[in-house]
Amino acid sequence: MFDLDSYARKFTDMMSEGFIFIDSKGKIQIYNNKAKEIFGIAHNYGISHGSGKIEEGDIVIIGDNCLGKDDGNLTPEALSCIGINNDKIQMGNALIAIGSFNDKNKEKAVYKYIKPDYETKDLQLDCVYLDTEISVIIDFKNKFINIEVNKENYNISYINYIGHIVVLDGRTKKLKFYQTHGYTARGEGVHDILRGKKFRGKGENSEFFDVIGKDIFEIHNGGSTIDDFYAAATGKDISYANEFKEINGRPTICTLLPVNSEGQRVGAALKVEDISEIKKAIRERDEALLNLEQMERRLREEDDAIKLLPEIIGESKEIINVKKLAIKASKTNSTVLLLGESGTGKSLLARAIHDNSKNKNKPFIHVNCGSIPETLLESELFGYEGGSFTGARGAGKAGMFELAQYGTIFLDEIGEISVSLQVKLLQVLQNKTFFKIGGNRNIEVDVRIIVATNKNLEEEILKGRFREDLYYRINVFPIWIPPLRERKVDIYPLVQNMLPLICSRIGCEAKRISGEALGILSGYEWPGNVRELENILERAVNLAEGNTILSTHLAINKVEEYNDVGRVEIKPLKDIIDEAERRAISEAILISRGNKKAAMNALKIGKTSFYEKVKKHGIE
Repeated sequence: MFDLDSYARKFTDMMSEGFIFIDSKGKIQIYNNKAKEIFGIAHNYGISHGSGKIEEGDIVIIGDNCLGKDDGNLTPEALSCIGINNDKIQMGNALIAIGSFNDKNKEKAVYKYIKPDYETKDLQLDCVYLDTEISVIIDFKNKFINIEVNKENYNISYINYIGHIVVLDGRTKKLKFYQTHGYTARGEGVHDILRGKKFRGKGENSEFFDVIGKDIFEIHNGGSTIDDFYAAATGKDISYANEFKEINGRPTICTLLPVNSEGQRVGAALKVEDISEIKKAIRERDEALLNLEQMERRLREEDDAIKLLPEIIGESKEIINVKKLAIKASKTNSTVLLLGESGTGKSLLARAIHDNSKNKNKPFIHVNCGSIPETLLESELFGYEGGSFTGARGAGKAGMFELAQYGTIFLDEIGEISVSLQVKLLQVLQNKTFFKIGGNRNIEVDVRIIVATNKNLEEEILKGRFREDLYYRINVFPIWIPPLRERKVDIYPLVQNMLPLICSRIGCEAKRISGEALGILSGYEWPGNVRELENILERAVNLAEGNTILSTHLAINKVEEYNDVGRVEIKPLKDIIDEAERRAISEAILISRGNKKAAMNALKIGKTSFYEKVKKHGIE
């Protein structure tokens, strides 16, 4: 009806939509370039292979996201040609299969199959088959199938369903065929290839695939849209504009118009717009908006963390994450477990969680389980009835749990509690009830419990020093506070916050810190964490006569750099211990402003031992 070089054909090739015209016999007369692009029947492919067909012994690699859909109607039974006979494989399964075509003497087939659901992310198979490295992945989330053969990738994307296949020559192991878009139009579905249908060459070996003059059903094998197209061309009054239709598995917007000439039906025209690209653009836009929302939410959370927990100083991502968790913990009544080395600020964080909770106006009771003798800890926690033991008050005593009623009790250093007392604590956690020492009345409490430890409780369980059931009761909402050495970016804001407070506390004028001194602080490893930083700053404030803290005022070892490792002097352990002992006693005397009794108490050593060590180290 139309000549090859007619104006109509040239005009339709300029269109941005696909355009197909068939005559009254269903033969294609116009199939413009955009339609070829949409349905993948352009002939310029990248990796080359010649035309041919599958032969005995060829290696077949299949990736199919839905058996029987857009794969040439492949069936489980058809897989027997590559050595797979499994009656558990069903239509609709996702399948990866590697086998030798019609050759029972070759290596046994390798395969995987699943029934995917909306939560399935991917299906993957990696193997060496007949000395060939093969990797296949079906990515259900990103909608693509990739077959990798000896580091060469054959990737094909899909919208709903697809059957992907790669064929290697059984003798040479070289590429013989691989699947590309437009396989339906070319009749090169997986099942077609396995049935021995001849396939076309690609790349340098490709030949022009001319659809003009072919029956529309040769290029598009059925479907309601193609059926309507043919019916309109052959005389039925069917037409529509801009309706959603699916052709060859691709979502499109179609306009169908019958074409008449001199009162006679001469064919029909189908205009096709590919909306898979529109869907892709919408998906990319939605992902960008989602990423933006997530970023805004993260920024809001960080801003909230800074505003709501100003007492927790730091700007590192580690401490910001701790603040976020603390804010979430403050909104619940769950038991919180604070983990971290000594001096990281667990007590401060526990108080911050309470102060931001709905019970912030109720009591906050801090119990340091490690500083109270074991014989007294039970009575301190649960109280006692009058006269229940020698030395008990006549009126009895309320325990810490009672005093914390409707508020928060913070059990610091919970790893120091004896196993026998852990049993009673477990009862409080489980039932929120307990008995006083010597009492027979079950006391109910409504308290929020926060616990902290610097010990590895899982190791303590293995050693029999901590009950496993108690561990699971307290490990409901764990928060790990990283040591200062892992967040050195926080040293500067900590110093800036601490210095004014220290100066105010000891009653001296405000002081600043030099850049060199700050550099030394940043290079130190801080085994004592934030508490050690505060002590060192307080000592430096006392030593500094002017208003600037210099490096000479810092009581820490200066970090030296050695280009030659052999120059580093390794001191005997005894010398290191003596040096640490001398420094600790000197600092204690200095911080106590010469009050030796206060220094003894701070160091927790006796008078005789204290003066012996002062004399030994020559401390004045």
